[in-house]
Amino acid sequence: MDFLITGGAGFIGSHLADQLLREGHRVFALDNLSTGSIANIAHLKSHPRFHYTIDTVSNEPVLAEMVDQCDVIFHLAAAVGVKLIVEAPVHTIETNVHGTEVVLKHANKKKKLVLIASTSEVYGKSTSVPFGEDDDLVLGSTKKHRWAYACSKAIDEFLALAYWKEKKLPVIIVRLFNTVGPRQTGQYGMVIPNFVRQALAGQPITVFGDGTQTRSFTYVGDVVCALAALVREPAAVGEVFNVGNTEEISIRALAERVKQMTGSHSPIVTIPYDEAYEAGFEDMPRRVPDIARIAALIGYEPKVQLDEILSRVIEYFRER
Repeated sequence: MDFLITGGAGFIGSHLADQLLREGHRVFALDNLSTGSIANIAHLKSHPRFHYTIDTVSNEPVLAEMVDQCDVIFHLAAAVGVKLIVEAPVHTIETNVHGTEVVLKHANKKKKLVLIASTSEVYGKSTSVPFGEDDDLVLGSTKKHRWAYACSKAIDEFLALAYWKEKKLPVIIVRLFNTVGPRQTGQYGMVIPNFVRQALAGQPITVFGDGTQTRSFTYVGDVVCALAALVREPAAVGEVFNVGNTEEISIRALAERVKQMTGSHSPIVTIPYDEAYEAGFEDMPRRVPDIARIAALIGYEPKVQLDEILSRVIEYFRER
């Protein structure tokens, strides 16, 4: 099959390209390199079934041509990372909402299957842990820029499901939970690459907040296998799926684990949210997925657990 990946030079997009090529498909990547990197796909440039275009999904003539030549679209292009979201809320909202709007519009002309990458952030301040796909979404005040990303991705979901209901465009929505692995940078606030980079450099390992907040981390290889499997499953169309790992760890314990595994002598320091991001910044205390729905449909089960994830990320940074 022929696949289009928007955000194809990004962290997840480039790993998805690897997976689809291993399966024997042809891959077309579209990326404007705002958060992606040409280095992520450098090893694929000579591959006969890989093609890439450096442009934005907002360039509709380019997007329309690429949609026409593909069977399935993975829409991964988005503004990502808490730091970027807080610093550039206008860019975040416009990129996420308008980008998804034009992808759905052009996919609908030929009724091409679209998988929309959403986020666990849409659960907001919900305390119903583990988060289930049909749970209520609890967002904070519109005056808190932190929730602009969650809101923009929720709008993406509403719009995609509206296209499915009204126009019968086949769509699948996945909510990704803290996907990590090689090629991910800490540039926009991703916690594991930041901790590993700081530990290897002997710099203070900076924990935002008091460190008691917990997260669950999923290896990128597990995620892209799930995405590739979902688009092969007709029963996935019109549905929302959590894709994540249920193994939970506090951010303070994560920092200690990274310090121990790298053999670092770096001190672990805490930085109040107000200093790390902005005054009045809000965070969720826990973020853990219920993965029963995707497990029942495609047999999804994360194979790479946290210690192995950290080992692979540490090795990646040490090589560089």
